[in-house]
Amino acid sequence: MEFEEQKLEHFKKQTRLPDFAVPKRYDLTLKLDLSGIGVLVFSLQKYVPLDIVVDNEAEIVVLVFDEVLNVGNGVLEIRFSGVLNEHLKGFYRCTYMDGEEKKNMAATQFEAVDARMCFPCWDEPALKATFKITLDNIPSELTALSNMPVSKEKLDGHLKTVYFEESIVMSTYLVAVVVGLYEYIEDITDDGIKIRVYSPIGKSEKGKFALNIAMQTLDFFEKYFSMPYPLPKLDMVSVPEFSAGAMENYGLITCRETELIQDELYTAAANIQRLTIVVAHEVAHHWFGNLVTMEWWTHLWLNEGFATWVSYLVIDKLFPEWKIWNRFLQEMKSGLHMDALEQSHPIEVEIHQARSVLEFFDAISYEKGSSVIRMLQDYLGDEIFQMSLGSYMKRYAFANAKTEDLWNVLTEVSGVDVNTTMEIWTKQKGYPVISVELKDHILEFEQNQFLSSGLHSDSQWIVPVTLSLGSYNEQKKFLLQAKKEQLDIEEFSNSSDISSSRHDQHKENFDNNWWIKVNVHQAGFYRVKYDDNLMARLKRATEGNYLSAADEFGILDDAFALCEACEMPFSSLLCLMDVYRKELDYIVLSRLIYACYSAVKIVSDAIPDLMSELKQFCINLLLLSAEKLGWDATSGESQSNALMREEVLMALASFGHPQTHEEARKRFHAFLEGKNVSLLPADTRKAAYTAILRNTSTDNRKGLDCLLKIYREIGAPQEEARVLRCIASSADPIIVSEVLNWMLSDEVLHLIMNMVSKSTLLIFILAPLQVRRQDVIYILSGISWEGRAIAWSWFKENWDQILKIWGSEMLLTHFVRDIVTPFCSNEMADEIEEFFTTHPVQSIAMNLKQSLELIRIKARWIEYIKQEKESIIEVVKGLASKK
Repeated sequence: MEFEEQKLEHFKKQTRLPDFAVPKRYDLTLKLDLSGIGVLVFSLQKYVPLDIVVDNEAEIVVLVFDEVLNVGNGVLEIRFSGVLNEHLKGFYRCTYMDGEEKKNMAATQFEAVDARMCFPCWDEPALKATFKITLDNIPSELTALSNMPVSKEKLDGHLKTVYFEESIVMSTYLVAVVVGLYEYIEDITDDGIKIRVYSPIGKSEKGKFALNIAMQTLDFFEKYFSMPYPLPKLDMVSVPEFSAGAMENYGLITCRETELIQDELYTAAANIQRLTIVVAHEVAHHWFGNLVTMEWWTHLWLNEGFATWVSYLVIDKLFPEWKIWNRFLQEMKSGLHMDALEQSHPIEVEIHQARSVLEFFDAISYEKGSSVIRMLQDYLGDEIFQMSLGSYMKRYAFANAKTEDLWNVLTEVSGVDVNTTMEIWTKQKGYPVISVELKDHILEFEQNQFLSSGLHSDSQWIVPVTLSLGSYNEQKKFLLQAKKEQLDIEEFSNSSDISSSRHDQHKENFDNNWWIKVNVHQAGFYRVKYDDNLMARLKRATEGNYLSAADEFGILDDAFALCEACEMPFSSLLCLMDVYRKELDYIVLSRLIYACYSAVKIVSDAIPDLMSELKQFCINLLLLSAEKLGWDATSGESQSNALMREEVLMALASFGHPQTHEEARKRFHAFLEGKNVSLLPADTRKAAYTAILRNTSTDNRKGLDCLLKIYREIGAPQEEARVLRCIASSADPIIVSEVLNWMLSDEVLHLIMNMVSKSTLLIFILAPLQVRRQDVIYILSGISWEGRAIAWSWFKENWDQILKIWGSEMLLTHFVRDIVTPFCSNEMADEIEEFFTTHPVQSIAMNLKQSLELIRIKARWIEYIKQEKESIIEVVKGLASKK
């Protein structure tokens, strides 16, 4: 034993595998047993090691030979067995419906470090090799897919063996296998690449939209990167149980059915946009990630940040009417929100143990990463940026790269010292808030790290600053490199308004229609805090519709963040929100709705007596948009209108608007009875479901039963997800508790209480309504504010079962985030922290710290709000009565 420990200790101390032996080619045969639990990988042994030492914790195996092996190429043959697990990672078993019968199928999810759960391998991104895969013992009626096309099939009775062509070099996390019952549609690109969408039987035609998007995006990326797609085929396949949204396996994209299938009856505009983004993102990975792969998990953002950014780039080309770069601001908002935490992390984070990277598939790697890329593109210019990426792809194709490799190429092509500027953004966590003050014609800038906790640091950035002066024709770009800098706006402005107004005798420096907007169109990853005069001008510019939708979004988003950090009075935020009582672009309306939700929640704890008036104020803000949009789509309306309709009706239902609830009730029951499906289009169903559930309680359970009926009978994953997002939104904690209990079992046991002849008749209905493991994220995200306490109690009571069903990785983070973060007191933060001290899970440690910090930030905000209670009450009552 001591000998074994000595051998292991040498390797356990290393972050990476040693490089004295590296893989070149895998010849892999997987023999499946779909009837139960087994997967067997086998081949004949030629070399027998003296000893085999396995360390399950470190996930390494050491083969000890009795003599020194010769330098050069060799063949290592291993026979091993494994289990088709049920945790949606590695090589796992899931189920599908064949008519009324539930059957088994198999799929893989190897990213980040779970290829090793399927077969012994050098499971690191830099250790690329080719793969020749064979699948044995496959039921003949099933389809077997892998990264490469099938080279031949061999039938043996009701079973078959499927042989695949050998792959190009790739990382282990991109290897993939799917075995299930499918049909497909296909198309072929001008270059002869065969693209297919695999769907459940009977749904292939519903994959046409995704197929079309894949065709167009693949063509765009080949031209944009000046690099051809390297494989003969690209398959996209829906997997009925899948922990993530989608996965970019080389030549075999796997994803949830909701991300691949478009059904006219159940697909809302938001679903269409989401599907488009997902397909574009995964196809983009075939260049950023698959062709050029991060050298180590420290550079994960090179995969995810770039795939996110370039997916928006291509969608803007395909659907310019969508104004998708405005939609991108929602991505940026997520990154800004997380990166304002003390418990944030740099874009480039040192990964010392490979499995720990799972926590970093987050808003920093994706949203901040893509936002920093967009900021750099905006500063360097589109043409130079594209040329640089083409050079980067050519230099590192079929190999691996680090962040500095990309900066070096950008520096070579652009002539700008990109490395010095951008290294700060990727190696240092956080971002600045730039305070802007106008004194006569001098603009003064000062940068500080923005933290929602209100703490301060000495961190600084080199910030590509953009600003407009009274018009988008008057713009200026410069690098803010010091903590404080000044700018004479007369030196670069030709505006006659400025020169003529500067000598005005009014108190303001310039006329009322003149404004300054910093961070034009929100292209930069930073916040801006204006002095009172500049802020007043921007409010007037917003009222007068002088600003772009992106800038209107940015002003509100920055103000909300400053208020949450106790840098702006809550009453001032409400007065700013009132400025948006007008016709709005979708992205601005969406941000206003989010601000309304957050304001109502924080006031419910800070000033409970003000809830009714504040909700009425929020309703008044949204009614203009709601009345304009109505419940029914108009012929040829924009996607933006459909998106707005869904969000504004949902908000009015959440705030208890009586007319919205009544209209929702009428349309819902017509939809339920099947009389007129058109009365409740897909874009309005979340609002209707929410209105029904908000009026559901233990005394009136009909609404819950109706939604369960829809879930049981609808047979459409997008509609099922829509139901699940709303089903825990009841204001009755008991109903919320029952819904949460439903998640823990394969069947739901729910109680209907009927009053019969003055006595209570208890009727138990056992309905087979299994919730797929992957779909719990929808329920958790929709837990009502009133249900947060009982949700926390439920979580503690069922902790062991939750770990058993969902494991300790990706899906568990949703439980922590959605159940923990709604609280707003230091007392609850202490209680939660104490619970996890005795129930530690290393894989969610960072997520938990961030959640606790968010609670304490809100607790601080509540105390700040209480200090201005009287002024807030006066402002809210005035705004609520305003029509």
